[in-house]
Amino acid sequence: MRTTPELEHYAAEFSGHRPHLTGVAYRLTGARADAEDAVQEAWLRLAGLDEPGRAAIRDLRGWLTTVVGRICLDRLRSAPARRERYVGQWLPEPVVTPFGAPPGDDPLEAAVRDDGLRMAAMVVLDRLTPEQRVAFVLHDAFGVPFAEIGDILGCPPATARQHGSRGRRALEQADPPPRAELAHQRQVLEKFVAALLAGDIAAVTELLHPDVVLIGDANGKARTARQIVAGPDKLARFLLGLLRKYAPETLTHGAPVLVNGDLGLWLPPAPGHDGFFALDERVQSMSIRDGRIVAIYDVVNPDKLTRITRPCGG
Repeated sequence: MRTTPELEHYAAEFSGHRPHLTGVAYRLTGARADAEDAVQEAWLRLAGLDEPGRAAIRDLRGWLTTVVGRICLDRLRSAPARRERYVGQWLPEPVVTPFGAPPGDDPLEAAVRDDGLRMAAMVVLDRLTPEQRVAFVLHDAFGVPFAEIGDILGCPPATARQHGSRGRRALEQADPPPRAELAHQRQVLEKFVAALLAGDIAAVTELLHPDVVLIGDANGKARTARQIVAGPDKLARFLLGLLRKYAPETLTHGAPVLVNGDLGLWLPPAPGHDGFFALDERVQSMSIRDGRIVAIYDVVNPDKLTRITRPCGG
């Protein structure tokens, strides 16, 4: 593609919009690769216009947001076929950064500070239909008018509004817990890890919310719970039983990280020895409700850990 001064101008302007567009695409797809591909495709579509076509765009940010929404809709509609082949539960690809590290230049690092991109909210978004997700996210999070959303979905604005309302209602009914203060998250996490290491089932259970669930994501490529584990007593026994299969130092080698803006743990891979299982690399995060852990997300699928930022030495 031949570069012109006009195109260079648009390339510079597009670069300024890239963090916003990456956040839009990640919120819609839950996958970093899909988000980055959608943003790159949006650039190619912009660059592919002739100069009169680009000059006719009055609001470039809005135009690009709409284009990204349309591209992500196509990916969402193809997702069910991919999920049918997926082994076990599916979680969004985590955005991981070392805890306490200065902000980097990754556009998603800034995006996930938004409460709507915490793992608990992303899990709920994944339960929506593609049309509901696109309509809800684009309108409620980014203010795209329903007339434009209707163009993306191929439906009248009134129907697009219905999709958005149903998505909003589903999110409200699921009621994902709001993000707790990081200091509070750290206090709960430290108590939880200490109780696990001590093998204190009463203390572990006390830190778990009555509605707690553990969701593991490995796609059959690593060890985690294939089915959702629900309830404090069942989960406490499951975790303590699991720990007995790994070397005692397993948890002590972990490091705190931010997972979609919330506190979590990164655990490096470790070889098995003396009858203990080998540990697969994993990223674990949690959600807190009423001071107790209401969800644990265990991402072990190596394909979803290829782009994480690991702690120093990891």
